[in-house]
Amino acid sequence: MINRRRFLMTIAGATLLVSGCTGGAGDDDGGDKGGDITGSISVLTNRTDLVDSTLPAYAKKFEAKYPGTKVTFEGVTNYEGDVTTQLSGGDYGDVLLIPNTVTVDQLSQFFEPLGSVDSLKAKFRFTDEKAYDGQVYGLSVGGVASGVVINKRIWAQAGVTTPPKTPEEFLAGLALVKKTGAVPFYTNYKDGWPLSVFNSERSILDDAAINEKFPADPAPWQPGKIQYITDGLLYDIVHAGLSEKDPLTTNWEGSKPMIGTGKVATMLLGSWAIPQMKEAAKSAGANPDDIAFWPFPYQTGGKFYSSIQGDYKAAVAKTSKNKATARAFLDFFVTESGFAADQQAVPPVIGQPLPTALQEFQGTGVELIELPAATTNAGKEDLIVKDSEIDLGGNIYRQKLVDVARGAAKGDKDSYFAELNKRWGASQARVMK
Repeated sequence: MINRRRFLMTIAGATLLVSGCTGGAGDDDGGDKGGDITGSISVLTNRTDLVDSTLPAYAKKFEAKYPGTKVTFEGVTNYEGDVTTQLSGGDYGDVLLIPNTVTVDQLSQFFEPLGSVDSLKAKFRFTDEKAYDGQVYGLSVGGVASGVVINKRIWAQAGVTTPPKTPEEFLAGLALVKKTGAVPFYTNYKDGWPLSVFNSERSILDDAAINEKFPADPAPWQPGKIQYITDGLLYDIVHAGLSEKDPLTTNWEGSKPMIGTGKVATMLLGSWAIPQMKEAAKSAGANPDDIAFWPFPYQTGGKFYSSIQGDYKAAVAKTSKNKATARAFLDFFVTESGFAADQQAVPPVIGQPLPTALQEFQGTGVELIELPAATTNAGKEDLIVKDSEIDLGGNIYRQKLVDVARGAAKGDKDSYFAELNKRWGASQARVMK
């Protein structure tokens, strides 16, 4: 997964341990709280871009607070694949981000429990996102909102200055943007993972029970349902020629200055991307203020909704030989380091103010909501995904969707969605029986 998107992926673990770490997270935290805070720990991170720059400064602050400690960050470029392999081998550092390949019912096999959901939710956001049987195994060091990153200067040149309210308005706006000479929408197809962001928009239906209902639905790719709306928009963008000409040559790092300077107008990304795009604009001599964040183009009851959720969740390795120091570091990182504020993230600690970028986002009229994780059907969605081999949180089936939309694979939107419904429905019947 990259040194890409999630600003917080890196230390996501921080939060997590945090919870169980020291005081403030409650007295019924799970895991081993004993031991002195001393010695060395390693923290696995996908943020290879920060390993030699930003992250060491946080480590030094912790080491100054706890003399005798040493924190080392280990950057992993192919984070999902490589760390999944390390989990199988039993050597995966002291603090790490939980790979998406780990299903919720497997959490206790690899990670220390941090405490109960009930005890941690009073202080921290997103506590139920990596929890099972009432126990929390992972916490985020910050949160992100779902939406669309734009170059508002280019959209204004196209005559659009307010967020489109429907997919149809959005497509019409992209068509106007195309006339400016900019690439209207950039999929980042080749890197793949940005396509998974289309799975982060469930809040647009304003249904607090959607995560509970989703695995109970045998056909999510039907008109009016979330997968049809989101994946359908991706298809329509590509099919209408409103994305990059050759998706096989896209480049994530290269896309940052492209949107920063206005060569690209739009990307579907979480709010974590805002500071990265602003920095890219500045480095390229463009105006960072051209970068803005709009809601996904869909309204329910005449209102935009955007979910805030924790990014990658970090955890304490079950195999760690220095859990006391690992947990102390995470606690420090999430509550004292200021990392979330530095990255314009939703603070993981309840009560702390939203960053400027998200306050501006609220100015568009969007309501930020947290969607509760499934409880009755906890883990069922993961099982359906695995059985059907439809990677909702990944990029493989959406890359095929793009290929179908651009004529590089057989079929059309209706036939592909029918295929997905058939595969999903068969697996859903087996899992939910």
